[in-house]
Amino acid sequence: MKPHVNPPARLLDGQVALVTGAGGGIGRGIALRFAEEGAAVALHCRTSLDAARETAGRIAAAGGRATVLRADLTDEEAARRVVEETADWGGGRLTALVNNAGVQPLRDLPGMTAAEWRSVLDANLTGVFACTQAAAGVMRTQDGGGTVTHIASIEASAPAPAHAHYSASKAAVVMHARSAALEYGPWGVRVNSVSPGLVDREGLDEAWPEGVRRWRLAAPTGRLGRPEDAGDACVFLASRLASWITGHDLVVDGGVTARPSW
Repeated sequence: MKPHVNPPARLLDGQVALVTGAGGGIGRGIALRFAEEGAAVALHCRTSLDAARETAGRIAAAGGRATVLRADLTDEEAARRVVEETADWGGGRLTALVNNAGVQPLRDLPGMTAAEWRSVLDANLTGVFACTQAAAGVMRTQDGGGTVTHIASIEASAPAPAHAHYSASKAAVVMHARSAALEYGPWGVRVNSVSPGLVDREGLDEAWPEGVRRWRLAAPTGRLGRPEDAGDACVFLASRLASWITGHDLVVDGGVTARPSW
């Protein structure tokens, strides 16, 4: 008889995670990777309800646990409610939060209004603040604490035209993660950020062929990112493998930012 071999333990077995903005794109990739590594996953969405439900269905069909929660995270009370509902669904536990929800509109800086500026900062930063504060409060009360990962962007340090509000918000997200790592660390909560480069999505080649071509030429790896690339980074930071990592911004860009700009 062959000796019985136990399957390798998954990195996030027993964890309960909340992924915001999980209706599609990067958020979907993160949610699927968390589920594949054993976490029960709450998928938050604001407008992409059908897509979030489809992703939750995929997780359930593969034998995992998932639920869908809908809220506007620019509303502080709604953000807190999503965190509380996730913990209730998770049996009183929340071990990982991924703050992925955000917007990326195009608007030239000279023509931008203060209302347009505020709408992007609210969507990309205020929700991060509120969800993190609420999640840290839950994690503080449980054995083992928890982890929070913000999805930032390489545009936090390398701005692009018509993205001034987006770039500023993502730079603030990176600094919020470092500040939260400092202040929530004594509570047993690790906080990091992930800064993706250009991640592929359906129709991107047709919508921005020149940009995609330039990216592929600039990337040492020769390709665009995939949602699961960001998901892998988030899984790592939420796992025991990163137990002594906090306040760090993990760049996931295929090496684009390693290329000289001169």
